[in-house]
Parts: sequence; C-alpha cells; structure tokens
Amino acid sequence: MKQSIDYKIQLLLTAFVSSLLLGNLLGSKLIEIFGIVTSVGIFGYPITFLITDIVEEVKGKEVSKIFVHAGFLSLCIAVLFVFASTGLPPSPLYLHNEAYNSVFSNSLRVILASMIAFIISQYHDLWAFNFWKQKTKGKYLWLRNNLSTIVSQLFDSIVFMFIAFYHAAPEMDAVAIFFMVLPLWTLKVIFALLDTPFVYLGVRWLASENENKSSDSGKNRNTNSVKAETNLAPEKSPDHEISTKPLRRFIIPSRRFRSNLF
Repeated sequence: MKQSIDYKIQLLLTAFVSSLLLGNLLGSKLIEIFGIVTSVGIFGYPITFLITDIVEEVKGKEVSKIFVHAGFLSLCIAVLFVFASTGLPPSPLYLHNEAYNSVFSNSLRVILASMIAFIISQYHDLWAFNFWKQKTKGKYLWLRNNLSTIVSQLFDSIVFMFIAFYHAAPEMDAVAIFFMVLPLWTLKVIFALLDTPFVYLGVRWLASENENKSSDSGKNRNTNSVKAETNLAPEKSPDHEISTKPLRRFIIPSRRFRSNLF
C-alpha cells in the first residue's frame, strides 16, 4: 500500500515540476484573455498552487515543501541548460540559431525575477494554507484554498513585475508597475476560483490511499487480535465460535477520514 501512495505523490510531483518548467520556457509568448495581455505561462503557474494545496491538505506542510524545493531546483537546472545551449556556437548545418536564441534566451533579470517570485509566493502559500487550516479547524477547504492562492498570486505578480521591469525603461515607475500587476492578478484570481472543484477531486483522490491504508491496518490488527485470543483462550468445543463483532470498531475511523476532510 505504501508503494501506491508514493506512486500518487510521484505523479503529482511530476505534474508540478512540468507545469513550472513549461510556464517558464513557453512564457515568452504573449496572448490576450478578456482584453488583458498576459503570458501563456499563466496556464502553468496556477497548477503549481493547486497541487501544493492538495498535497498539504492530505500529507501536510513538510511534504509540500519538498515540491517547492524540487521546483526551485528544476528551475536552477533549466537555467544552466538554457544558458549553455544558447551560448554554445551552432554548427554550420544549423541555420536557425538566431531564432532559437530569441525564443529561449531571456535576460538574467527576468530569470532571477521568476525564480525569486516563485520561492516567495510558494512559501507564502504553504504558510497561509496551514494558517487558515488551523483557524478553520480543518473545515472549508474551498476557503483555505482560495485565500492562500489568491494572496500568494498577488505576491508572485508584484515581486516578478518589480524585479523584472522596474526602471527597465524611464516610464516604468512604481505606478506603472502596479497598473501592470492589477489586470494580471485579476486573471490569476479567476483561475484560482475555477480550480476549486479540482482541489476537492485531488484531495479525495489522494486521501483515498490513506483511507485504504487505515482500513487495511485495522484488518491486520483484527487478525492479530483474533490470533492472540485464540492462543490465550482455553480449549473449547469445536462448535464454539469466537465472536469478532467488537473488533468492527477498528474499521470505523477509516470511514470518518473522508468526512473530516470535507
């Protein structure tokens, strides 16, 4: 059973790192959503917050930190590979080096802005989700998910925009940056609200392993208890049957687990 739990965590970690890397590597393309100009990376970043909230709800804050650390490490590795691939001289047979570099080479300032914004916003999300979980005593998952994500996305937008673009041009002062942040953050809020049903589905999917493990553990305890009682009890007639009705209460906590989560 432990193997299948780890398997689900590995799937979520893969989705987390993939969404993070693709959001950065593909983010140079600009699109319009409801008249707001934004990067295609906006489709990847909300998934990272969604996954960490699911993992923290079921597995706890410490396991979610592993996701953040793995994501940050993957960004560092990706940056090294991007700098190496764009810096190496091309073969004479490769005729698209200029286009290749224009796609993958961002300025060092933009790259640092992305990495710093990621680590700050993700750590705040972990802290805020845990804070609201304690305040609500484990209830109102939809509220905890949205409060932590919406504020964390605001931090992400502000930190990234200021580090990447503040005074990059004479007109890029603090006021101009805030006017750029507000519509971008509005889109992120919409995405955060839309992913709420997926948080419930993800928590139910991941928590089902805990429920099965609890049930299996209860069955093992029942079996061991019956064996112990059989060994300690005096010999009885063959038609005597050992009652196992009191042992059913070992199974009850596994049924309660899912109701406490929601």
